[in-house]
Amino acid sequence: MELDGKHLSRREFLQRSGKLTATVAAASALSFPLAGSVRGANEQINLACVGIHGRGGGLMKDLAGMEGVRIHTICDIDERLWPKAVKSIKDKQGHEPKTHYDMRKVFEDKEIDAAVIAVPNHWHALATIWACQAGKHVYVEKPACHNIFEGRKMVEAARKYQRLVQVGFQNRSFTTTRAAMQMLHDGKLGKIYMARGLCFKPRDSFGKFPDSAVPEGVHWDIFLGPAPYRPFNEGRFHYNWHWHWDTGNGDTGNQGPHQFDVARWGLNKANEQPVRIKSIGGYFKFQDVCSQETPNTQTTVYEYADGTLLEFGTRGLYTNPESEQKIGVIFLGTEGWMEIDAGGNWKTYLGRSNKPGPDSKNLGSSGYDPTNLTSPGGGGHLENFIAALRSGKQSDLSCDVEVGHLSTCLPHLANISYRLGREVIFDGAKEKFVGDEEADRMLTRDYRKPYVVPENV
Repeated sequence: MELDGKHLSRREFLQRSGKLTATVAAASALSFPLAGSVRGANEQINLACVGIHGRGGGLMKDLAGMEGVRIHTICDIDERLWPKAVKSIKDKQGHEPKTHYDMRKVFEDKEIDAAVIAVPNHWHALATIWACQAGKHVYVEKPACHNIFEGRKMVEAARKYQRLVQVGFQNRSFTTTRAAMQMLHDGKLGKIYMARGLCFKPRDSFGKFPDSAVPEGVHWDIFLGPAPYRPFNEGRFHYNWHWHWDTGNGDTGNQGPHQFDVARWGLNKANEQPVRIKSIGGYFKFQDVCSQETPNTQTTVYEYADGTLLEFGTRGLYTNPESEQKIGVIFLGTEGWMEIDAGGNWKTYLGRSNKPGPDSKNLGSSGYDPTNLTSPGGGGHLENFIAALRSGKQSDLSCDVEVGHLSTCLPHLANISYRLGREVIFDGAKEKFVGDEEADRMLTRDYRKPYVVPENV
């Protein structure tokens, strides 16, 4: 193995890469001077909701019920969704929000303080960068981005324009999850040497569809955005976009990012990436009746510089749970182990006898004061974002864009290894692969003009 013109042993490379990653990532995560809060404690915050189908509709509904928050504008490329959304906002807030299909026009509105972005994955980065450039703060759904290059550009845009950008890893705001992480980091289960993320989520075939005319009210060119142009196809539209590489990242990059984030957090790898990644799998059973491209079965193993392991299992067919979990994370330590589900509920087991230890139902008896574990602003993840807007402090965000980007790198690394069909070696400090131009090309994509994520944001 060769790095910077010198031959290195595998162990030397792992050690050097880990140190470099920690140094660079820590430097980029330093706090920056935000230009004051958005609004005072009693002032109204005006939001634009960009993407109102599925998850976007849920976010919009939750935000509409928050005191001091006004849904100023809704934006979606499918105008057929507008009437129901407008009525919902009017019923909750007593006013009709503005509507538009082009987020660029929405971001021009000076009255809007922040954008809540719940569009397909391939749009997350460009939408966030455009919003920051227009002076808006951003809440963006997971995964942070569609590829690793984009995530770094999002971080750079947030810092350059001094905007708060929160990524939708909700576990970061759960009191129970925060207690679990504190317990792991305090060494209550000894040294945590491995985590196993579980994404066992059954999904049947969504079928195959012929290309067809674009439905009236759908702005298909904008939907495709950075992705290559293709004729309209229902199999690539609402929700089905998850299962095509142009627009989505499969379930490893859909449900998986939540569990990757918790796993990375629990392993205490705040400022480093794994160095060795191997992912295998396939799309089984429905090959002849479904247009899905991404795998429904995928197994990935990561190794960090110090030898710590992360395993991740994605299963979309029929499977048993592991312990009691189908979606969650299992942490293995030298003195015991922990299982934590997608909702932040957890249990621990100690020693060879698996004696039950502290759990999330009895935080007080576990030695943790729940009031000290609540994220700034209390409540959930959206409440945390709103509280940070009022304080103007990056440090008040439960999941700043740098954190979201580093966690999102994990499913992207898995998918790159899977698509290449081989192990890859990653230099996290440079966010490049080691001597591997083929893998490096998969860190980004060819963008369709004018929907280009720029090198210089």
